[in-house]
Parts: sequence; structure tokens; C-alpha cells
Amino acid sequence: MYHLIEETLEFIRRKVGDFTPEFGIVLGTGLGKLVDEIEVEHQLMYSNIPNFPISTVEFHTGKLIFGLLNGRRVVAMQGRLHYYEGYSMQEITFPIRVMKGLGIQKLFVSNASGSLNSSILKGDIGIIEDHINLLPDNPLRGPNDDDFGPRFPDMSQPYNRKMIEQASDIAMELDVRAHKVVYVAAPGPNLETKAEYRYMQIIGGDIVGMSTVPEVIVANHMSLPVFAISVITDEGFHNDLQPVSLAEIVAVAAAAEPKMTKILKELIALQ
Repeated sequence: MYHLIEETLEFIRRKVGDFTPEFGIVLGTGLGKLVDEIEVEHQLMYSNIPNFPISTVEFHTGKLIFGLLNGRRVVAMQGRLHYYEGYSMQEITFPIRVMKGLGIQKLFVSNASGSLNSSILKGDIGIIEDHINLLPDNPLRGPNDDDFGPRFPDMSQPYNRKMIEQASDIAMELDVRAHKVVYVAAPGPNLETKAEYRYMQIIGGDIVGMSTVPEVIVANHMSLPVFAISVITDEGFHNDLQPVSLAEIVAVAAAAEPKMTKILKELIALQ
């Protein structure tokens, strides 16, 4: 993988010159408009970047954006990869390794999730402080490259505690309903059954989604501090489960996006 990353980095550096991002941002379902807040200096289509996987999901544009957000240099993925698209875990997390190679010092991840907790409602914000990984594969499976990180990385604090507290304070100041949550990663693409929602709640989950954890594992492998935030788009309460469509999920995510954007912008400015 190392030579593929080097090839990709060489191409990107030729395109963006001496622009060195401080922070990487991964934008989830319905949350791609954060790029409107970025003073764009360069943008590259995934399809034009050597070795870069291409997002196949509707509403995931597939662009790598370089620019300034609140005066800080960022690179943002407008469109992420999911396990259910058929990609390997190494392909899903390839962009994270590339962003680290470009020089990012911290990673910010967003997603859309369903609530498992009756106190967390549609339109609320989840600040992820831990996760439960139910995905059937791991991006670190196979030979370890010591240039990236150790064979057995520690995951006792996968999400940066300081940024969690800063984001909680920002949400309170903005009068945004935000909760510290445990995120459950499920493979998808189907949503969960009543029994599955009940199980996820029993094992300690607050919200559930189909992404994020692979990127977080790889970031921790590379000793890259992570902050992850979720927009709650539906309610998976097993005792009163209602059908939900992708269109509804995207609509709720879009409506709640300004809250997430404000929190992320202010949080990045504090780093």
C-alpha cells in the first residue's frame, strides 16, 4: 500500500503546490455543504486522483477540497466510502492515510446516524466519545506496515477528549441539543430490525451508523487525534419503530447541518 500512497501524494502535491493542510475533514451523508464555508483554493475529483476510490452513494459528490475554514488550512472529503459499497477496509481508509501524508495534524469526521436512545431525537447532534465496532472486517487486518503505526494500536481513547469537551461547550453556548454518545458501526446498507436496535441498545450504543469507525481505527493507528460528530436523522426505538427512507434521512441531515457546521467551524478555530 505504501507505494500507492506515495504515488497518490505525488499527484496531489503537483496539483496543490505548497498547500499543506492542518486538518482533515470527512463529510457524511447529507452533510457535504460544509464545503460552502471553505474558501476553496484547490479541488480534485476522486475520479482524477490515482488509486483513489470513488464514492458510489447518492449525495456523496466525490471531491477532495483544499482551502481555508475559519482561517485554518483544511482538506475535506466531500463524499466518503462505505463498506456496503463493496470496497475493502483498506480502500475505505486509503484517503485517511493520504491526508496524513499531506500533513494533517487532526482528523474531523461527520456522519448521519439513527438514535437508539429515547432521549436523543431527530435533528439532535451526537458528539462521539466511544464506539462499538460490528463491522465484519478491520482495516488493520493483514501485514502491518510499521511506517504507519504499531501492530496492536491502543484504542482506550479513540476520540480526543479535549476536543469532545470543547465541542460540548460550543454546543451549549450555541444552544444546540448535543449529546456525548457511543456510536455503533453496522455494515449496512439495510437499516436495522427491531431486534437489532434492541441488541445495540443493550450492549451500550446510543446511535448507529454505517461508517466512521474504519477511519477512526486507521487514524489511531497513525497517532492522529480524532473528533467525530453525528447528525441524528432517524429514531431506531425498538418499541415504536417507524419505517424510514433515504430521502427522509438526507432531508433531516440537511436541516440539521447548520448546527453541525457551526460547531465544527468554532472547534477548528480553537485548535
